Amino acid sequence: MKASNPFATNIGIIVVGLVIGAAAILLQKMGNPGNMGICVACFERDLAGGLGLHRAAIVQYIRPEIIGFVLGSLCMALAFGEFRPRGGSSPITRFILGIIAAMGALVFLGCPWRTILRLAGGDWNALLGIAGLITGIAIGTVFFRRGYTLGSSVKQSALTGWMFPLLMAGILVLALAFPQISGQPQSGPLFYSQKGPGSMHAPFLISFGAALVIGALAQRSRFCTMGAFRDLILFRYTHLFLGVLAMFAAALAGNLLLGGFHPGFANQPIAHTDGLWNFCGMVTAGLAFALAGGCPGRQLFMSGEGDSDAAIFALGMLAGAAMAHNLGTASSGAGIGAYGIHATVIGFAVCLLIGVCHCKKA
Repeated sequence: MKASNPFATNIGIIVVGLVIGAAAILLQKMGNPGNMGICVACFERDLAGGLGLHRAAIVQYIRPEIIGFVLGSLCMALAFGEFRPRGGSSPITRFILGIIAAMGALVFLGCPWRTILRLAGGDWNALLGIAGLITGIAIGTVFFRRGYTLGSSVKQSALTGWMFPLLMAGILVLALAFPQISGQPQSGPLFYSQKGPGSMHAPFLISFGAALVIGALAQRSRFCTMGAFRDLILFRYTHLFLGVLAMFAAALAGNLLLGGFHPGFANQPIAHTDGLWNFCGMVTAGLAFALAGGCPGRQLFMSGEGDSDAAIFALGMLAGAAMAHNLGTASSGAGIGAYGIHATVIGFAVCLLIGVCHCKKA
């Protein structure tokens, strides 16, 4: 890590974690769903719905947080000469891993970030989610020790590096051109929830501004929840893990101060109590994140740096989130989806196959 980058230090990563945790609680207070101030998997699901990729009416909204993460990272990468277009490392495999990661996360109902936020809000179901996430990452480290790799990325054209940020910018323009109209489920080509999680959101520009800041800070600090657990398991390296702890601490403190801490298993916002599949869903998602090389937030930040491999994974998650609702695999507060078990088991098996086939040691 470069000494000239203060966010690459332990103090720096702690500051970034504190900012993310505090911002998530403030966004919840301003309208985002409970224990979901920031959730990449859930917000990509809403974004997919807003674009009409699925028709689950309660989860349709153009979440500016996803766009802001990418564009914030892009701005910081350009400012510090870290925008480096690259890619070409097993793109179709990364796309499939993105689908699996989204579907597994939506069985649990949350990405790694939301898992931490749910725990900070007193949702004890998150303990099983975290255990599953760590288990999935730990399985991934078995493959890492055996030489797992998806191949090396190579330098790409500048246009290739700009493609995903431009896509996000285009969606931002659409959202500004066709804003939500009170009482209307559709505005131009975009869809907006009238009830449910998709109807719960902080003011658009505030969410976008917060995400720009988070994207910029995370790009400089390399903040990654999957990487935190991976480094802790493989190398006993605590640098990234300090950021995760700081995020949890800030969110917990914010909930305690603002009355958002409600301990228990039952009656938690946008959560179910099926412990086995809370655990298993995140095992599958955690393994997919590990094999792809980063949590969903980190993938968005890398895509802002011009990494088309990360962009492919992010597009896979967008597709997987849409498929989870179209195919009935996504959970709800009432429990897991009709085909959630099937998706979790099949996804885990595919991840194992990918892991085995990409190890240098047979």
